[in-house]
Amino acid sequence: MRKSIRKNIFTFLLVCVIITVIGPVSVIAANDQGVKLYIDGELLETDAPIELIDSTTYVPLRAVSEKLSQVDIRWDGATQTAYVSGPNISLSVKIGAQYLQANGRYLYIPGGCKLIRGCTLVPVRVLAKAFDASVTWDGATNSVYINTGSGAITPGERYYQSDSVYWLSRIIYAESGHEPLNGQIAVGNVVQNRVASSSFPNTIYGVIFDRRYGTTQFSPVANGTINNTPSEMSVIAAKICLEGYNVVGNSMFFLNPRIASSNWFDTNLTMTAVIGNHAFYA
Repeated sequence: MRKSIRKNIFTFLLVCVIITVIGPVSVIAANDQGVKLYIDGELLETDAPIELIDSTTYVPLRAVSEKLSQVDIRWDGATQTAYVSGPNISLSVKIGAQYLQANGRYLYIPGGCKLIRGCTLVPVRVLAKAFDASVTWDGATNSVYINTGSGAITPGERYYQSDSVYWLSRIIYAESGHEPLNGQIAVGNVVQNRVASSSFPNTIYGVIFDRRYGTTQFSPVANGTINNTPSEMSVIAAKICLEGYNVVGNSMFFLNPRIASSNWFDTNLTMTAVIGNHAFYA
C-alpha cells in the first residue's frame, strides 16, 4: 500500500515537472511564432494567432479589422465566410479562397485564407490594402507595423476600367476557363505584359485583336470563342490581374504543349513557368 502511494506521488511530481518544462514551449508554438504586430505604434494584444506561413505573415481578421476601423463582423459557418462591414468598407473572406474581396476589389492570396484555432487569418499586406493602410516589416525584431490611411480601399467601380475587365476576362475564359485560378491569372498577365511592351499594341483590346503579322495571335479570336460570356472566376482573375498581381513574371507567350508544338518556343524563348496545362515563355 505504501509503495503504491509513493509510486503515485512520484508519478504526479514527474508529470508536474514535465508540464513545467514543456508547457510554455507548446503554448508558444501554437500561438504566434514570436511575430509582433503594431498598429499606429501600438502593440496589438490578442489571443488570436499571428502566423508566419511561407514567408507571409497571416493576421487575425477580426482583431486587426476592429483596430483599423469601426466595423461589424459576421461569420457564416455554412459557407465558412467572414463578412466585415463599416461606414466605408465591405469585405468578405472565404476560408480557402485565394482572394479577399473588399469594396468590389479582388486582392490575391496565393496561399489562400486560413482557419487556425478557430480564427480567420489573412496576409497582413492584403488586409492592410483593403483598409488603405501601409505595412512595413522589421526582420531584426520579427515585427510588423501597420500605419492607417483613409480607412477603406477605393471601390471597384471607380478603380477598374469596364472595357479592360470586359476584354481581359473574355480572353482569359476563352484560353484558360478550365484552368485553376493562378493559371487564369497567368494568361491575363501575358496580355498585360504585351500591353506594356513596345512590340505590341498598348491596349488590352489591341493586343487581343492584333493582326500586324497577318493573323491573330489568339485562336479564340479566329474561332469566335472570344465572344463567349466569361465565368465568374475568369472575371475575378481579370480583376486580380488589373490589381497588379503577377504569377509569370515577364512572360509574353504561352501554349498548351499537348496540342501545339513548342519547338520554336523552346529554341527561341525561355520557359518561365508551367501552370496547369500551359507553359509560359519570355
